[in-house]
Amino acid sequence: MANIANNKVECLMLFLLTFSYVLSDRFVDGRRIGTSKLVKPKGTIKTIEGKDGDIIDCVDLYQQPAFDHPLLKNHTIQMEPSSTPSDLKVNFSPVKLIQGWHKRGQCPEATIPIVRSPKNQHLRALRHFKRSRTQLKQSLDSNDGDILSNHEYAVVSFGGENFLGSHATINIWKPIVEGNGEMSIGQIWVLAGPEEEINTLEAGWRVDSDQKSKFFIYWTSDGYQKTGCENLDCPGFVQTNKNFAIGSPLDVSVYNSKQVDIGVTIYKSNESWWLKVNDQVIGYWPQSIYNYLANSATRLDYGGEIYNAKVGGVHTKTQMGSGHFPSEGYGKASYFRHVQYMDSTGGFKDVEVGKLTVDAMKPSCYNIAVQSDRSPGSGTNFYFGGPGYSKDKCPR
Repeated sequence: MANIANNKVECLMLFLLTFSYVLSDRFVDGRRIGTSKLVKPKGTIKTIEGKDGDIIDCVDLYQQPAFDHPLLKNHTIQMEPSSTPSDLKVNFSPVKLIQGWHKRGQCPEATIPIVRSPKNQHLRALRHFKRSRTQLKQSLDSNDGDILSNHEYAVVSFGGENFLGSHATINIWKPIVEGNGEMSIGQIWVLAGPEEEINTLEAGWRVDSDQKSKFFIYWTSDGYQKTGCENLDCPGFVQTNKNFAIGSPLDVSVYNSKQVDIGVTIYKSNESWWLKVNDQVIGYWPQSIYNYLANSATRLDYGGEIYNAKVGGVHTKTQMGSGHFPSEGYGKASYFRHVQYMDSTGGFKDVEVGKLTVDAMKPSCYNIAVQSDRSPGSGTNFYFGGPGYSKDKCPR
């Protein structure tokens, strides 16, 4: 009888362990993904698994998330902008060379690639926003744990005019990012409107705790309150390119060795704000989803951002840029080159160095240095970044 009882106990324990394992892990197409459920988008015609483990769904062009937006129900897709800006310093490397999933397949015509992502990414989205200097000062002066003070920047800003576009060639790195929802970003911002209702168009590269550098976009039309999101996680951005998966991993630079960069351009045409990566048009944000950005932008920002969770009351070790300070220079520090803006004439111009406002929130942790050299190969350029925590220079 004792043996029978023991066998029953052992069977019960095995069942409970198996049941808990099933509950703690989910599977999509035979792939275990932990507690985050990956959701196949509607309109999926073909699925490709990239070499990095990402799942790419080829979605019908007319069933993409953008058309769930109430203002885009009867929207007519624009496949190309009506005009191409002049004097744009673009990188002509084909976009397919910077995304590894192309080695596993291609999306058919009349579809767009969407990276399959967890259904609920609200926390990550909430931790991404562009603060104003006034908001930043208020958060630093308070002791209420305001999430604003957890964002740290090393950026340059250009304002005082009406802008129809922004461009920069951004050096791509894979900085170390700690857990706790932290992130490290290199991007451009196109902005308009008052602080509490800021409208933004954003694009660049981003590293989260998965330690992968990925291309991303972001937008909001109400100061990051109820509108906007990252990538194609909500209706808004209309993608037209079948070769570039927003949110897919990028090739990255190596310290004191090969350098990888990507040209990012946002400009106004066809009553929409168009996004280009290198020389390829990716898609657009219709001006109808904006109020302050419906006509033009009033400020352009370029540079880096990190989120500091302040675990244990000390500064994070999350790096910005390459993880090295600007003083180390080319091949070691992360750079922006060909910082340009588009004016009402429809042409791109180099931003004058003297008109850039430099803003390094904690220069002993992350800094930025605008370069006086404006050679044809670099244009207006700067280095940015840093290692984060150090006991003597960046303790908190």
